[in-house]
Amino acid sequence: MASNARFGLPIWSMLLPLVAWGLFFVGIKSNIWLQILGGIFLIGSVLSAVYHTEVVAHKVGEPFGTIILALAITIIEVALIISLMVSGGDNAPYLARDTVFAAIMLILNGILVVSLMIGGLKHREQFFGQKSASTALITLVSILVMTLIMPNFTTSTAQGTYSAAQLIFVAVASLVLYGSFIMVQTVRHRDYFLAADDDLDHHAQPPSTKITTISFIFLLICLGIVVMLAKSLSPSIEAAVAYMGAPAALVGVIIAAVVLLPEGLAALNAARRNRFQTSLNLALGSALASIGLTIPAVTIVCLMYDIPLVLGLDGKSMVLLGLSTFIVMLSLNQGRTNILYGIVLLVNLAAYIFTIIVP
Repeated sequence: MASNARFGLPIWSMLLPLVAWGLFFVGIKSNIWLQILGGIFLIGSVLSAVYHTEVVAHKVGEPFGTIILALAITIIEVALIISLMVSGGDNAPYLARDTVFAAIMLILNGILVVSLMIGGLKHREQFFGQKSASTALITLVSILVMTLIMPNFTTSTAQGTYSAAQLIFVAVASLVLYGSFIMVQTVRHRDYFLAADDDLDHHAQPPSTKITTISFIFLLICLGIVVMLAKSLSPSIEAAVAYMGAPAALVGVIIAAVVLLPEGLAALNAARRNRFQTSLNLALGSALASIGLTIPAVTIVCLMYDIPLVLGLDGKSMVLLGLSTFIVMLSLNQGRTNILYGIVLLVNLAAYIFTIIVP
């Protein structure tokens, strides 16, 4: 990727999002074939976003590169959730909770699984900074409990909800925790999040400033069309889920899966190159950004538009979340990985998806 960036960007990485924008302006809601074509170009735009993010990330270095991708994905997620909530619907109060929970489960049991499985199959064992994992997981657990668990045990409002004052407190607390993590990751303890060879000179030459600027512009173009196409396709997704007789929570899973596709591919590439530290930074950084930034943004919108917001998970979801978090903590407590951890987490993911479809 980096060597290509020195000579110019591939045509497909710029053409796909531009064609996708053209489809969006033509309008895809009224024609099933245009919707299918829109879905294809949505995936193409996601792949383009991955490429341009990697160009920018290679220029700025680690761990800033993974932070850029995590923030980009979170912007997509927040935009989708807010646009769907504002448009209304019976599922609007639960959409933020379902999407954020789905994102966390897909990250812990999906992106990490991809990294562990690919790394285990190709390299047997991979190594990473244990302190980076514990730092991220401590922060993540605190935000998870405050946002998705504690609403079930407060008494000011109905179960699963917060009062306005409680929402503001939790939003501020989430921002403080996420901001503190970013400060530790980028300034105070940056070395925790670097692989052993990140500061060596044997990597490919970084792209030029001109190429990086063009990639950043096209990254924004890609992110914009992913949001707009996903919003346009969401009624069809909701109708398909209803037609199957599946619970509305499956919509959140589908949205989260589309949003997280760039990070899943980036984590897979890093694990394949025996750079599990990068995969870990992507996964845990995305989980923190997903919940630490999404909940405050959704809180502001819900308070502005007086939209009811249900955050508390049901009992089954709390058990699955607790199990996944516990297993991830055990899997990452020794600074090395093997394929068994990936298999266990993959079973967790299957249980999560299966119990959504067959509650």
